[in-house]
Amino acid sequence: MDNSTPSLIIEVCVDSVQSAVNAIAGGATRLELCGNLGVGGGTTPSLGLLKAVQKVADAVPIMAMVRPRTGDFLYSPGELDVMLQDIRIFKEHGVAGVVFGVLQADGRVDVAATRRLVAEAAPLQGKSGLCSFCPTLKLIFVCFHRAFDMARDPIEALEDVASVGGITRILTSGHRPAAPHGLETLQALCRHEREHAVRSAGLSIMPGSGLNAQTAGVVLDALLPLGIVEIHLSGGGFVPSAMEFRPKDSEEMGMGGWEVWVTSQDKVASVRRLVASR
Repeated sequence: MDNSTPSLIIEVCVDSVQSAVNAIAGGATRLELCGNLGVGGGTTPSLGLLKAVQKVADAVPIMAMVRPRTGDFLYSPGELDVMLQDIRIFKEHGVAGVVFGVLQADGRVDVAATRRLVAEAAPLQGKSGLCSFCPTLKLIFVCFHRAFDMARDPIEALEDVASVGGITRILTSGHRPAAPHGLETLQALCRHEREHAVRSAGLSIMPGSGLNAQTAGVVLDALLPLGIVEIHLSGGGFVPSAMEFRPKDSEEMGMGGWEVWVTSQDKVASVRRLVASR
C-alpha cells in the first residue's frame, strides 16, 4: 500500500471478506459493505458477512447497504419494514453508518419514507463522534445512494434529500452511468450545495461509479475546487471461478456463472496514489 496520505476519503464498496482485505490493503479509508455487488449494484449484506468483515477492518469505518432487493427503488410497506429492521440490526452490531435510497413512483425522492429510515438510523456514532481520518466529518453516517441517479431531476432530488436532515452525503454519478460522464451535473450539484447552504446541513456530494486510475483524474480536477471531500469506487471486477468440476448445462441452471466479483488491491492502490498526488 502507498503510505502517503490521500487528500480525501476513498470509500470502496465490497461484498466479501477477501474484497474487504484487498480494499484496505490498497488504501481504502472507508468501506461500503454490500451483498451481491455483481448483480444490480448490490443488496443488503448478511449479518455474518458484517461480523466477518469487522474482524479484518480494524479501524476502517464500515457503511452497511440497506437494500432489500435488486430492481427499482419504489418500495412496498413490507419492504420498508425490512429496511427498518436491517437498520436496527446494523446499529446493534456497530456499523459506522447505513446507505439507502427510496423513490416515489413519479421519480421524486420519497421524503416521508427517507425520514423514517433516517430516524431509525440515528444515532450512529463512534466513540469520539468524529472520523479520525478527517476530523471535520462526523462519524454519524447516512448516505443516500445512487437511487439519486434514477430520480427525475438532480437539483430537485438534492433539495428533497436536504429537506430530510440527518443525511451525511449523496452518492451520485451525476445522472449518468459513470461519474466521468456526469461532470456537468456533478459540478451543478456541488455549486448548488455551496450556494444554497446545503453543506450547513451536513450534506455533501460524493462522486462515484466508473472511477479508476484512468478516469478519476478528470473527476478530481473538476470537483476538488468545488469542495468534494470523498470519492467512491469498487476497484473490482469478475475473476474466473476456481471450480474444476462444472456440470453439463450449468450455465442454463440459473445458479450463477463461473465468475466471482472481487475487489483488486492494485486498482484501489492506484487510485489512492492518484488522490495523494493531488
